[in-house]
Amino acid sequence: MTAAPLIPIVDSADRHLAEVRLNSQEILRGHFLHAFRDQVRMPDQRTASREYVVHPGAVMVIPLLEQADGSVRLVLERQYRYPMGQVMTEFPAGKLDPGEDPFLCAQRELKEETGYTAKEWARAGVLHPVISYSTEFIEIWFARGLTAGQRRLDAGEFLDVITATTEELMLWCMTGQVTDAKTLAGALWLQNTHGQAPSWPLVWKKSDTAA
Repeated sequence: MTAAPLIPIVDSADRHLAEVRLNSQEILRGHFLHAFRDQVRMPDQRTASREYVVHPGAVMVIPLLEQADGSVRLVLERQYRYPMGQVMTEFPAGKLDPGEDPFLCAQRELKEETGYTAKEWARAGVLHPVISYSTEFIEIWFARGLTAGQRRLDAGEFLDVITATTEELMLWCMTGQVTDAKTLAGALWLQNTHGQAPSWPLVWKKSDTAA
């Protein structure tokens, strides 16, 4: 597989940093991964090889579970991640289906993995977890007004659902108990939306599906 030269989509002020694709070769099409090796022209006109994975994108949900005393606990998951060879603590997340709206995906993943549905949602932002070798992006969503229900895990999916305070999560991030990149990014958003001096506003909207 080859591709026509690609004109970088960058601001004119950054054009001197951009690389131009000269050709592209598909090197793997697996059940999950789709990998390419491209030849590129660098800013100094030399050529180089770039290997990367094309990813459809994903969502991550930060579920806020309100308590009777007015406090909030976070809904998290513990799941064995085969490449790491260990159980990781992370926020609920999942890959976008082809053509799927990220908001609908967030609602679906929360329900399937934790059993919770949410009355209100707020999109926080987007992160790119592995910019050196993947096109993956992850949309970050907050969810509140949670109602417990039945989980619908995929075949072969095994995970525990736990809750923690924001302070506990921050401690786990500090001590290295939590190292998952998306969850660390979620902790940053929590600090700036629900910390002592919140400065990052969220715009909430009602759920539009009974996912």
